[in-house]
Amino acid sequence: MGIAVTRARKRLCVFCGASLGARPEYAEAAENLGRLMAKAQWGLVYGGTSIGLMGRIADAVLAGGGEAIGVLPSSLVEKGIAHPDLNDLLIVDSLAERKQRMFDLSGAFAALPGGFGTLDELSEMLAWAQLGYHQKPVALLNTGGYFDALLDFLRHAAGEGLLRESHLALLGIADDPETLLRLVSGGTTP
Repeated sequence: MGIAVTRARKRLCVFCGASLGARPEYAEAAENLGRLMAKAQWGLVYGGTSIGLMGRIADAVLAGGGEAIGVLPSSLVEKGIAHPDLNDLLIVDSLAERKQRMFDLSGAFAALPGGFGTLDELSEMLAWAQLGYHQKPVALLNTGGYFDALLDFLRHAAGEGLLRESHLALLGIADDPETLLRLVSGGTTP
């Protein structure tokens, strides 16, 4: 089934880990966000796997009757980690194409705990916003202070004159899933 790029349905692109991490609250936050998204009728666009935090948020969205769209490079499909129950799974040739498709399908972006891939995806969406390529909300879910060191680095970069203070405001920061959904919804209650 093909997915049309449409504004008719709200879609949140979530970047997060393909592992669960060391702390149970990461998975709990992903599951809670997924449940809230389904209830608020936010569709999920994400990396398309069934593993880690990615799998947990997709399972929660689907269990709540929500829409979940995965975008996965063919090299990862071959590893057998594609989520089998998605509304749609788009297979792409590269990570660059993956990010572009996720961007095209989404009205907002959120990062949950993750590693290099999560940081790459979050950074690219922020860089595109900084350059004026889009005005879509970008936020992170700082579960248990996971992103504190990153936020310290960004403030340091601004203090050193390498990042404008106004660009720091492009990144919304939430400590819980409810606040995150309010941030990406423009401040309205989900």
